[in-house]
Amino acid sequence: MSELQISLLLIGAVVIGGVLVFNGYQERRLRRQLGEAFGETHQDVLLGEAAANAGRGARVEPRIDAGPGSQAPAQETVSVPEPPLAMAGIDETVDCVGTLSSATPLTAAQVSELLSNVAACGRAWRAAGYNAASGKWEEVNRAVTAQYSQLRIALQITNRGGAISAVQLGAFCDALNAAAARASGAAPGTAASAICPDAESVLRQAHELDLFCGDVDVAIGVNVIAAESDMFAGARLRALVEGEGFTLEPDGVFHLEDENGQTLLTLSNREAAPFLPEDINGMTTRGVTLLLDVPRVALAERALQRMFELGRSLSVTLKGRLVDDNRATLSAASMEQIRQQLKDIHVAMNQRGIAPGSVRALRLFS
Repeated sequence: MSELQISLLLIGAVVIGGVLVFNGYQERRLRRQLGEAFGETHQDVLLGEAAANAGRGARVEPRIDAGPGSQAPAQETVSVPEPPLAMAGIDETVDCVGTLSSATPLTAAQVSELLSNVAACGRAWRAAGYNAASGKWEEVNRAVTAQYSQLRIALQITNRGGAISAVQLGAFCDALNAAAARASGAAPGTAASAICPDAESVLRQAHELDLFCGDVDVAIGVNVIAAESDMFAGARLRALVEGEGFTLEPDGVFHLEDENGQTLLTLSNREAAPFLPEDINGMTTRGVTLLLDVPRVALAERALQRMFELGRSLSVTLKGRLVDDNRATLSAASMEQIRQQLKDIHVAMNQRGIAPGSVRALRLFS
């Protein structure tokens, strides 16, 4: 290597070293100026709070920030009481619950849009909202007019139509998350967050509950059939049944209701045609069916006895026969066997915390 090349290398090294030293000096001077202006220590604004909370074992809630270029104003911590779940009919045995919280109360339009999207999931739902103005939780529906800072929305996980599906549950969570995102972007300084139910846990609970309900979902029926070559006249049948306290409903079925308006027994045409109010007086039939929907009736043993007595009375008055679904005459032994089956079902339901005829039972068996 020539002397010229060596000289150039030394000159280059000196220049680079000088640049590094100067940059270091400038950086230290800038840090000192910042320290004097804003203080000596700084936490990472993204990690500091989460790390501190995690150290105490606290849960770090998910949050949707207001977005770049905006700064949320300081919020005073407000103590919000737990909602009275029974007020909105929310039952955590029957429902999965999601929540939506917003630093700024959601408008009526935002809440209505969210509830419309929840309804589109295809399951029964209920909602309760915290009205910051009144400091109270209220039942909420799609005709909402108030503003709410917190919402609890419940989606029913099973009924006679079957258990909730993963698609329906996913749509529910999507509706909550989308509402939180829209609320967060609605105005500077607004932050909202959604908490969705755990999908695996909900689907497992729904499947297990649906299997249990399927095991106890029993309707007990007896039939009164006409003698050979005979028919029951609709007008006479109607007079007899209404005399026992039944009412003919638009669905073409007679209903016997309790003092709360809940159906205890039904009587329907054993043939295909319903007993429509405008047609029944001109109808004839070869038989009728008395039916007891076991899970939906609280005092089912009493209702069952009433069903047996009415069946006997109709069979005598109309000169027919009281039979089971196989057209075998209903004996005393058969009736006792049915009574025992009903008792077993009610015991199982009560042990599961689903009292027959209760609000919970009426929702599950609908």
